[in-house]
Amino acid sequence: MRVLIADDHDLLRDTLEVFLRGEGDFETVSVASYAEAEKLVKAGERFDLVLLDYSMPGMNALEGLTRMSALEGAKRVAIISGTASREVAEKVLEEGAAGFLPKTLSAKSLVNAVRFMAMGEQYAPLDFLRGDDGHVGNPLADRLSRRELEVLEGLTQGKSNKEIARDLDIREPTVKLHVKTLYRKIGASNRTQAALLAKEAGLF
Repeated sequence: MRVLIADDHDLLRDTLEVFLRGEGDFETVSVASYAEAEKLVKAGERFDLVLLDYSMPGMNALEGLTRMSALEGAKRVAIISGTASREVAEKVLEEGAAGFLPKTLSAKSLVNAVRFMAMGEQYAPLDFLRGDDGHVGNPLADRLSRRELEVLEGLTQGKSNKEIARDLDIREPTVKLHVKTLYRKIGASNRTQAALLAKEAGLF
């Protein structure tokens, strides 16, 4: 099974590749942006499953899912995310995606979900969909709104307010306001500290 992993988090890509290759019957290719993923598929590469990070550069929310699903070389397409809400997950599944994978899944569960989807089934994480939000069991995430979590993810990636605003399609002053609010909510005094707190909490 050929799997394309498109995610701008190096750690997640590397981890997924290691676990999938360890299964013996997976061939993986990984890229860090939607544009790179689309370029590969348009160039003639064929994949049994394409995993797209919901918040990576170029995705524009569900637009990336729609565009990738229309390409002949992408047999099945799924979304993976650490910040998307239950509502987004439901929309992803309604759009006919192969599935929605929260980054809170264990490595074993991720591998099983990938195998399940590559075989033609749709993966829906029932615990995630039944919860009140997409961050069940994470005390730090529970303090923040969905948008604040998206901004925090941008901070962990070292992005500027301008870059975060572009990725989320909101104004830069709005990002600044979210940054200030999330600092107060999680007890951070600067971007570096906020990113460290998020990583320590296992959010991204």
